[in-house]
Amino acid sequence: MADTEREPAPADSGFVRRIGQFQASAINMSQMVGVGPFITIPAMVLAFGGPQAVIGWVAGAVLALADGLIWAELGAAMPGAGGSYIYLREAFQYRTGRLMPFLFTWTAMLFIPLIMSTGVAGFVQYLTYLWPSMSSGQGDLVGLAMCLAVVLLLWRRIESIGRLATLLWVIMIISVGCVVIASFTHFHAHDAFTYPAGAFSLGSSTFWLGFAAGLTIGIYDYLGYNTTAYLGAEIKNPGRVLPRSIFYAIAGVMVIYLLMQIGTLGVVNWKDMIDPANPASRSVAAVVLERAWGRTTADVITVLILVTAFTSVFAGLLGGSRVPYDAARDNVFFRQFGRLHPRHRFPVLSLVAMGVITAAAFLISRHLGTSAKTPPLTVLITLLTTVMVIVQSFAQIAAVTVLRRRQPGLRRPYRMWLYPLPSVVALAGWLSVYVFADKNNPGLHPIEWSLAWVALGVIAFLVWARVEHVWPFGPKEIREDFSTAPAAPSGKLPDTPQETV
Repeated sequence: MADTEREPAPADSGFVRRIGQFQASAINMSQMVGVGPFITIPAMVLAFGGPQAVIGWVAGAVLALADGLIWAELGAAMPGAGGSYIYLREAFQYRTGRLMPFLFTWTAMLFIPLIMSTGVAGFVQYLTYLWPSMSSGQGDLVGLAMCLAVVLLLWRRIESIGRLATLLWVIMIISVGCVVIASFTHFHAHDAFTYPAGAFSLGSSTFWLGFAAGLTIGIYDYLGYNTTAYLGAEIKNPGRVLPRSIFYAIAGVMVIYLLMQIGTLGVVNWKDMIDPANPASRSVAAVVLERAWGRTTADVITVLILVTAFTSVFAGLLGGSRVPYDAARDNVFFRQFGRLHPRHRFPVLSLVAMGVITAAAFLISRHLGTSAKTPPLTVLITLLTTVMVIVQSFAQIAAVTVLRRRQPGLRRPYRMWLYPLPSVVALAGWLSVYVFADKNNPGLHPIEWSLAWVALGVIAFLVWARVEHVWPFGPKEIREDFSTAPAAPSGKLPDTPQETV
C-alpha cells in the first residue's frame, strides 16, 4: 500500500485533508461497534442454535474484509465526499446517466433510517432490564418518544459533532471493556464450548440457513468499516490512509466481537439467550454484569449502553440526513431535499423524512416480528441488508470492474489484492445474505419488499428525469472528475464526454 500521494482536496470542495491514520481507523471502529454487539449476541446464538454462533462473527469479518477491499480501491482512487454516490456516478454514467446515484440516494433514504431504527429497538430492548414490567404499548411509546427527541435535538445549528463522537467512543469502550472483563473473570469454558448435536453438520440445510442468518447479523454488526470512504475529501494521503483504516478497523472489531461472544457464552447459558422469557435474550450484557459484579453495577453499565444507543441514533440521523441534501445539491435527486432551514442551516426535509421513516420502521418491525415470530431486531436487520445489497453492494462490486475498463487512466494508489477474487467472495457473501432472506424470515418477504422499493425508485427517477430534462429525456452528461487520462476513442468507449443522447 505504499503511496507518495499528497494532493489536496479539490479546490471547490470546501474540505481540508486533516484526518490521519489513527483518527480514520478510530472513526471506522466507532461506527462499527456502537450499540450493535450489545443487542445482537442473542440473535446470533438464535440463528445458529448454540455456541457455534462464533462462526457468524468470523464469517461477517471475512465478508467485511472482501467488501472492504472494494471500498479501499474505489475510495483511494476517488477520495471525495460521498462514498458510494461518487463511485456509482463515475462507473455507470456511460450507460444509465444519473440513474445509479439517484437510486443509491433513494435506497439510502430507507436503509439509513432502518439502521437507526435498530438503535431505537436496542434502546427499548435494554430498557426492559431496568423496567421489567414495560408493556408492548409502553415500549412503542418509548421508541417513538426517542425518535421525536432525536429530531428535536437535531433541529438546530450544529457546527461540530467532535465532542459527541468522543463521548460515544469513551462510553462504548467503557461498556465493552466492562462486559469483556466481567465475562472472563467469571468464565466457564464448559458453557462456551459445549455444542449441541449436529452443530457443525455441513451437509444439513439447517446449518446453512443458520449460517446465512448469522452472516446477515454479522455483517450488520461490521457495517461502518467504510465510514472513511464517505469522508474521502478530508482524509490525509487517502491512497494510503483510507485502505488501512478499513483493514485495521475490521481486524480490531473482530477481536472485540469474538471476545464478547465467547465471554458471554462462558457466563450465560446459550439456552437462556434464546428464551424470550429470560432477561438474557433482551439484555445479555446486563445479565453478565449482574452475575459477575452485582445488580448495582449492571444497572450503571446498562445506563451507559442506553446512552450509547441514543447517541448512535443521534449521530446516524445527523450524518444520514446530509446524504439526500448533498445529492440534491449535485442535481441527482429531488431539489426539495437541497433546501436548508433559513435560520439553523440544516436540511429540513431530509431530517424530517428520515426521522419519520425511522419511527415507522421501529413500529412496523415490532408488529411484523410478533406476527412472524421473529425478534423485531432481526426483522430490521434483514430488511436493511436486503435493501442495501442491491444498489450499494452488488453495484459496487460491478463498479470496480467497470471503472477498470472505462477509466484506465484513473489513478489507483491502492489496487485490490488478488483481483478479482475479493469481488467474487464479496458477491458470494452478499448473495447468501440476500437469497436466504425469505427462507430465514417466513412471512416477511424481505426480497420482495427490497425489489419493490428499487422498482419504485426507478419510477421516481423517471419522473425526476422528465422534470429535469436529463437522460433518458435529455442529454447524458459524462463526468470523469478523478481520471488523469482523456477518455478512450469512441471505438473503445461508446459514450464520450461530448456525447448527448
